[in-house]
Amino acid sequence: MKIAIPVAGGRLCMHFGHCEQFALVDVDPKEKKILAKSLLTPPPHEPGVLPRWLARNGATCVIAGGMGSRAQGLFQEANITVITGAQPNDPDVVIEDFLNDRLDVGPNACDH
Repeated sequence: MKIAIPVAGGRLCMHFGHCEQFALVDVDPKEKKILAKSLLTPPPHEPGVLPRWLARNGATCVIAGGMGSRAQGLFQEANITVITGAQPNDPDVVIEDFLNDRLDVGPNACDH
């Protein structure tokens, strides 16, 4: 499983399309451990670009604070799971919480 997390200032970015980088994290969900992690700078934000770019980079899940409905639909078409409402924590904390079924999610932080 490869999880993508939008990052700004070293923490999960609350608005998916406005991040500085993406943490791409390979995990073993059965063993509940991180296998590898990289930070990638995304292409310039334009509608539809980030879902295609993350799919090409092997993402199977995206954890974000907020994401618009169009992007969510594009991820669904690419068979990529989307989790919204995550809190602005360090990406490693987000992954550890996700793997241990304690990820604190609230409402989608995006209203478009």
